[in-house]
Amino acid sequence: MKKYKFAIEIGGAYTKIYVKDFGIVLCEPTMVAAEANANGYEIIGLGQKAKDLMGKTGENVEIFSPIVNGKVSNYQYLKELLKYFFDKLEIRKKGENIIALVNCAISQEDKTVLKNLLNEVGFREVGLVPTVICSCVGAGKNISSTKTNMVINIGGANTDIAVINMNSIIKGATLGLGGKAVDVALTNSIAYNHGIVLGLGVSENLKMEIGSLYSNDTLNMEVTGIDVETKIPKSYIISSNDLLPILEPFYDEIVRSADVTITSLPPEISTDIINNGVLFVGGMSNITGLDNYLKREFKYPFKILPDAENISILGAGKLLDDPELLDRIIENF
Repeated sequence: MKKYKFAIEIGGAYTKIYVKDFGIVLCEPTMVAAEANANGYEIIGLGQKAKDLMGKTGENVEIFSPIVNGKVSNYQYLKELLKYFFDKLEIRKKGENIIALVNCAISQEDKTVLKNLLNEVGFREVGLVPTVICSCVGAGKNISSTKTNMVINIGGANTDIAVINMNSIIKGATLGLGGKAVDVALTNSIAYNHGIVLGLGVSENLKMEIGSLYSNDTLNMEVTGIDVETKIPKSYIISSNDLLPILEPFYDEIVRSADVTITSLPPEISTDIINNGVLFVGGMSNITGLDNYLKREFKYPFKILPDAENISILGAGKLLDDPELLDRIIENF
């Protein structure tokens, strides 16, 4: 039986690290800033430092996430980013074991890539655990039971929809829908409808501060962007209603996919889900008005978990304290 000390959730938006007996020790943007020069590209910012550079650099600087749709899109840059995070924590990792939270639909090839990467960062043994199973554990559910649980994890890059029974996923899907897609859609919509180009960081702040699924919400926020016609800075007041046409279709698609998943299940399993309710987790579960929206649009009982953005990594932390259960989950996956 292997014992693990670390857990890491490398999201398309944020990376979180949990250390046994310490808790969550890091939460930073999964971002890299690289500047083009005669020798190629040089890293000028990692994590929060990279995000702080958004909109403040020349065209020769690229700011990006080395994780796209839950996959490692740039191996070397992600390796440097993870080394930076662990060096920053000043935690001894050589010879230690780590579990990594992953999408339920991850391919065998992507599993191998992630394991190799974490081995190169300095970890001996790498165990992969579905994020949705960690969410269930974090929510206090007995995942070893014959009773079925369903989790919808709406994250920064993807949405995982999974049905869990006896320590494993019996049906799951990963949708390419997440908070970052909303940020891009908001940026494009505001440029088209209001003639002002916002940085993605500004759109993210808009989503977090005034994003709402209430049609009568009166929240608004002043932002500064670049005028499409004059190319000079311009301030503009954006209201919650400006964001609603982007947010509603996003959640409509998630609800539609969840409904397809549930209706495809045997009656005994769907009965369990109705009795237990569907768990909503992930950062995009925090949007204002989601509870009211789901009562109107979702056919099944549900629960939006408190601390939804951290519930998965906290569940991973619980698994670090239960090596027998953790071993069974890793073996089943």
